[in-house]
Amino acid sequence: MSYDNELYQQVILDHNKKPRNFREMPEATHSCHGFNPLCGDDYTVYLKINAEDVIEDVSFMGSGCAISKASSSLMTGFLKGKKVDETKMVFGEFHKMVLGEMDPDQQEHHLGKLALFKGIREFPSRIKCASLSWHSMIGALEKDETITTE
Repeated sequence: MSYDNELYQQVILDHNKKPRNFREMPEATHSCHGFNPLCGDDYTVYLKINAEDVIEDVSFMGSGCAISKASSSLMTGFLKGKKVDETKMVFGEFHKMVLGEMDPDQQEHHLGKLALFKGIREFPSRIKCASLSWHSMIGALEKDETITTE
């Protein structure tokens, strides 16, 4: 097993067992419920955005597989304190990466440790798991109440 795969597995297991920012947020200014009917992942993403378009707080709540929970946990930690425009840019990079349209080892990006999800593109059935909360976050920004991966 390569170092990248071992690190990926350790991070997924850690964030699945102890997800960060896993809570409802009554004071959220934006939220969106996301559902993946193929595997049952079901999360709501909450955002608290201030007048300067900065994400002051971000959290998620729900249930799903280890990949979806870990991706949600890492996403919330990464986006806290970011401006909305930067958040949309990172979403685009993450989405291209998991689809195999961008290689973080070969191309400039702003993903930081989120780049460890690059291997998910090798498992097409799990791409929706890794990206559900990301799509929910974009849905929240666009004031959508619900999104689905279908």
